[in-house]
Amino acid sequence: MAEQGSAERFKDDRPLATEAEAKAVASAVRLRILRLCLDSALTNKEIAQRLGSNPATVLHHVRKLVDTGFLAAQEERVGARGAREIPYLATRKSWALRLGEEFHSDLTTAMLDAFQSEVAQLGDPAQINVARIGLRMNEEQYAEVNRRFRDLYAELTKLEPGPGAKPYSLFVAIHPDLGRD
Repeated sequence: MAEQGSAERFKDDRPLATEAEAKAVASAVRLRILRLCLDSALTNKEIAQRLGSNPATVLHHVRKLVDTGFLAAQEERVGARGAREIPYLATRKSWALRLGEEFHSDLTTAMLDAFQSEVAQLGDPAQINVARIGLRMNEEQYAEVNRRFRDLYAELTKLEPGPGAKPYSLFVAIHPDLGRD
């Protein structure tokens, strides 16, 4: 059963996302918006500038994330030119949900695209701490590795930033290695 979904391989007690929630996070742009708004609230204009995107296009994505509870509008403020601005902050809801198998492929593609976009901004590949290994595991071992990843993710989401903390991103993937016997 090489194609068995990860949700079936290990127990995941998080509530199942609705279709609207799953579709909202199955977008590289929306995942990047959530990351940008993780630590501090940003306006639509600020998000668009950081993404190098059209503000109208970004607003469409922001609204979808607000409508599904992944972004929360903060207190309105007045911009440099006196315009009304609404900053948005990520709610961290995406960590609290699991997606159904029918959305897994879309989310995986979105995560890979978001990762590539973010890494491309670095310019210096030496800033990426990367490792790659080949493993051979039975189903029980695979389930245990997945459980340990989930435990680590849960622990890291609760980590309080220390003095002088800088933003980092973590991307971990495990997949069947079809090129090996």
